[in-house]
Amino acid sequence: MIEQLKSVKKRFHEVEAALSQPDVINDIKAYTALNKEYSKLSKIVDVYNSYKLIVENIKEAKEILNIEKEEAFREFAKQELTIMLDKKAILEAQLRDTLIPNDPNDSSNIVLEIRAGIGGDEAAIFTGDLFRMYKRFAEKMKWDFSTVYTIEGTSGGWKEIVCTIMGQDVYGLMKYESGVHRVQRVPTTETQGRIHTSAASVVVLPEADDVEINLDLNDVRKDTFCSSGPGGQSVNTTYSAVRLTHLPTGLIVSCQDGKSQIKNYEKALKVLRSRLYDMEVKKQQEAIGIERKSMVKSGDRGDKIRTYNFPQGRATDHRIGYTEHNLAAILDGAILHMIEALRIADNAQKLQTGETADVKV
Repeated sequence: MIEQLKSVKKRFHEVEAALSQPDVINDIKAYTALNKEYSKLSKIVDVYNSYKLIVENIKEAKEILNIEKEEAFREFAKQELTIMLDKKAILEAQLRDTLIPNDPNDSSNIVLEIRAGIGGDEAAIFTGDLFRMYKRFAEKMKWDFSTVYTIEGTSGGWKEIVCTIMGQDVYGLMKYESGVHRVQRVPTTETQGRIHTSAASVVVLPEADDVEINLDLNDVRKDTFCSSGPGGQSVNTTYSAVRLTHLPTGLIVSCQDGKSQIKNYEKALKVLRSRLYDMEVKKQQEAIGIERKSMVKSGDRGDKIRTYNFPQGRATDHRIGYTEHNLAAILDGAILHMIEALRIADNAQKLQTGETADVKV
């Protein structure tokens, strides 16, 4: 661990020096990437420096105990040594966490897709509940939330909704939300008071950069059409909505959110890139056989990951057996505690299986 931390500190100084170079300062993309790396490394280096200092203090306290004869001084040194050993254990745990391999996409913005599953109209209404939950969560996190495409349900809610979320470490938190979400409650359309079970699937895709996906626009067919739903005459009677078809894969992406065809095209292209990037990552993982079947991070669309039980007022995440009895607050966007519990369980699993980060110098 110490050798890895020395490598981290060496890289920190290299990045620090690079940030002052004129060629880097004039390259916005390179400067932004290095600045993000500098911020991440600085946190690790700060903890490492504190750890080295406490180790040196422990060494000095032990030396005092070896030579000091005065009982009052010895007792004081013993008390200080106990406190410092506790601090050392805490810092070691923090440092082990920093060496857990990060998903390179953790700092990425995301494309969020929510689709109604089993349950008919109730599933569409539940899709709307999830949409509002994530929108409120984004507001609490000071993230930018934007709707790209919607298909409304016949009795409220949505059959499908696609959004983008931009901000700090969006994918690092939201990636744990991928999977099937289940709701148990009495639907508004139920006349006999019976509890129904419905579901919706959530897919979280890291936003792909241009350099990550070499998308040939000649392979993309663009169609325009009139937007449907609310928005007034200018939305519903002009060809502002955009549908993109990626001919090699058959992927179709639509955007009808705004009045501007250009902006809708840009949003649709962003979603298309993210879906293609997700496909490419999965292909690579299957090819080299490194996909870890984690109980925490499993995001397959067929995996039931969470249940929202209205009669009991609880939400339970089945991957780690975590339950909170404040369903109303959760549906109002208070999901950070649940996500943090998933992140901690994921990190603990990585430590248990011996996974550590490869430090790039």
